Amino acid sequence: MGSGKSTLGKKLAQLLEMPFYDLDEYIEHQENKSISDLFASEGEAAFREKETKYLKQLLFDESGIVIALGGGTVCFNSMLEFAKLNGILIYISLPVSALVQRLSSKKNSRPLLKDLNESQLQEFVTNLLNNREVYYKQAHLKINGINLRPEHLINEIKSLL
Repeated sequence: MGSGKSTLGKKLAQLLEMPFYDLDEYIEHQENKSISDLFASEGEAAFREKETKYLKQLLFDESGIVIALGGGTVCFNSMLEFAKLNGILIYISLPVSALVQRLSSKKNSRPLLKDLNESQLQEFVTNLLNNREVYYKQAHLKINGINLRPEHLINEIKSLL
């Protein structure tokens, strides 16, 4: 959350001349509800089931695409293994301070953050990253997100292949 997956993913897809999908936006379109509304009306567990369903749908229906996953996608429903088997999984690593700075202005559009003050946000991001990083670090490619440019990412991907 806040690492720049969607922004970087769009640029990467453009450079690779591939279609781009933001998984959260895809879910919103399919469900005709915002992620915030899905969380509020159905809860996180139901959202994670939808997330799993739609990621599998995208990967089975399309090939040669770039997908920006949600921050928690690989932490639930064996999606880490699924994503790794069906593509190149990239972890864009950022320090907590940078994530908090980026997320501060976007709290209202993030269901897990909307009611947090600054110190709570710092604590939440720290705890969330500590819990999720065990999954993130299993990505095929781990890359520092500070000043990351799509061209650099393409070179990293090519070296992996």
